[in-house]
Amino acid sequence: MGLASTPSSSSSVLSTSLCATRSSSLPLRHSRHHHLRFLSTFRNCNLNCRGSSGRSSAERVRCSAVKVEDDIDDEACELVNGVELSIGEGDNNIQAYLFKAVKNNNGTCVLLLSDIFGFQDSATRDFAYQVACHGYNVLVPDLFRGDPWAEGRPRTMLEQWLASQDPERVAKDIATSTKWIVDEFTAAGISKKLGIIGFCFGGGRVIDVLAADQGAYFSTAVSFYGTRMDPSAASKVKVPVLFISGDNDPLCPVSVLSEFEKSIGQGSRVVIFKGRGHAFAHRPGSPEEDGDAEQAFTLMRNWLHDGLLVNT
Repeated sequence: MGLASTPSSSSSVLSTSLCATRSSSLPLRHSRHHHLRFLSTFRNCNLNCRGSSGRSSAERVRCSAVKVEDDIDDEACELVNGVELSIGEGDNNIQAYLFKAVKNNNGTCVLLLSDIFGFQDSATRDFAYQVACHGYNVLVPDLFRGDPWAEGRPRTMLEQWLASQDPERVAKDIATSTKWIVDEFTAAGISKKLGIIGFCFGGGRVIDVLAADQGAYFSTAVSFYGTRMDPSAASKVKVPVLFISGDNDPLCPVSVLSEFEKSIGQGSRVVIFKGRGHAFAHRPGSPEEDGDAEQAFTLMRNWLHDGLLVNT
């Protein structure tokens, strides 16, 4: 059933049903990883971006159908405004980047939590632009206060670097980001509920955020191969979560995700892609991974649509 019922698919589904079965209404005609075209045009962000650095960029993104109702093809893709922000005050001040769909903005905001390479990483911003291209406002905060993990660092230093990222400080920075979104979108009546997406390190933090939120602001979530997830937090999550991972990912075991799905409930789903390792959905390293990344993006897109635009 779902992806598992398609012989040509390289993915399997732990859950017995998925909203992905409706993906035919949202066709992806081209690989989303090869069609970004960045322009040097600069425009002002139309939102009231308090504390903004004042710099913004408008970027043309070539992508697939961006509106469920209007059947817009990929040639009519969105213009996306990007603006750098400085949010919070004092010790709580952090940097962030807001991606805002211009032409078919649906008024809904999504918080995107990055992997260890941080909010300025090209793969993370690529993905955020693609989400915004489908009508969303996407906020990507700097979870590491200007000190993300770098490719050139020895792997032996990873645990030391992770230990330097105080969990309480990270949680406060995510709370600051959430408050900014609430002030800008929810309080203004633009968006009733918020969505949250996370990759790797950020995917693990999605569970922490939802457990603390208790359904107050976030109404749906997508966790891509989350790491260091707290099992005790799962029972406190009040909203459905879509978990996406590969069966060849030692950092996010399938058995752990299956237990999270049972603990959280509320319509949560786990989708496992056969043969895929860590980070395949936003950092595909081969044509095969790129195809699975397309499917993962479609799953996420349908999940957000149902959770933020249909069921609210």
